[in-house]
Amino acid sequence: MAGELDFGESLRARVSLMAGQPADLLEKLAEQMTLNPGARTVLQTLRKAGVFSVLVSGGFAQFAERVRELCAFDESRSNQLVIEGGRITGDLREPILDKNAKEEILREVCARHDLTPSAAAAVGDGANDLAMVKSAGLGVSYRGKPILRDAAPFRIDHGDLTALLYFQGYPREEFVT
Repeated sequence: MAGELDFGESLRARVSLMAGQPADLLEKLAEQMTLNPGARTVLQTLRKAGVFSVLVSGGFAQFAERVRELCAFDESRSNQLVIEGGRITGDLREPILDKNAKEEILREVCARHDLTPSAAAAVGDGANDLAMVKSAGLGVSYRGKPILRDAAPFRIDHGDLTALLYFQGYPREEFVT
């Protein structure tokens, strides 16, 4: 997250430690997750305004899908663990969502909606979000690691995610809670 290690190598090493664990462990962990404050309000407000939203995560699909459902993202992209016989194998499906893949997804989604990245917003918290955040018209570091915080055009270091709505010109009365 701080950019000191190669993301793909680090992720592969961490995933290998999970080999043999039951896959349902991921579901149990996903049920314990909590959302960042303001996340639902941001996504519900954007949805009401007709904004298409994509969750792009360097984490695992089991967690990203839960966040997508809870917040009503239109789509999610994340890393895929290989599961066989109800157990985590310790391997990942390619491609790994690293900083390059995240920026490619931003460009691909924008092209699909006939937009340029300058018309998009991207929010991240770590080094693997840097290229995506810098490519977006509204690139935001949310409580980011120093490498992202120092490079992002916009920052949220305190408060919650509803600051994103203010950045985009939504008045408080239009927030959907």
